[in-house]
Amino acid sequence: MSIVTKTGDQGLTSLWSGERVWKDDLRVEAYGALDELSSQLGMARHACRLPATALAVDEIQRDLVRAAGELASRGAAFDRPILAADEERITRATEALEARIPLRGFVLPGMTEASARLDVARTVARRAERRAVALAREAEVADPLRRYLNRLSDYIFMLARSEEEAEGKLTYA
Repeated sequence: MSIVTKTGDQGLTSLWSGERVWKDDLRVEAYGALDELSSQLGMARHACRLPATALAVDEIQRDLVRAAGELASRGAAFDRPILAADEERITRATEALEARIPLRGFVLPGMTEASARLDVARTVARRAERRAVALAREAEVADPLRRYLNRLSDYIFMLARSEEEAEGKLTYA
């Protein structure tokens, strides 16, 4: 089976749950932003100096596959949705980083290659959250998924600061 299906030539695509929708549908925009975020995180992972950061990025990317699948499943139960436990896990991880790296003010982003890539990913995470919020005004988006996306940019922010702190390059504005 080829990746080239030609089924989208007229501007429609299929959701995971089978429906055909326009490619600019808010649902497609939302899961497309998660796909973009995962790609940005993949680039960031290759620059990470800390194995713990690379592992965290890998875990986030795996979560994003589930989150995108959930968003692409309108009206159908997705078999691996984002759960409250996922949101709690990244909240605890963010809090642990904050305890280890107490911030004293506004930081200048991107002081290392890894943190710069993570900071770009963080901004994409915020856009993905905005797209999911726009979708939630028109359709059901599960609370755990919305909370997860709300926490995610904070987590990525702290992963970037961890990379900077490890290299002695955490810089305040």
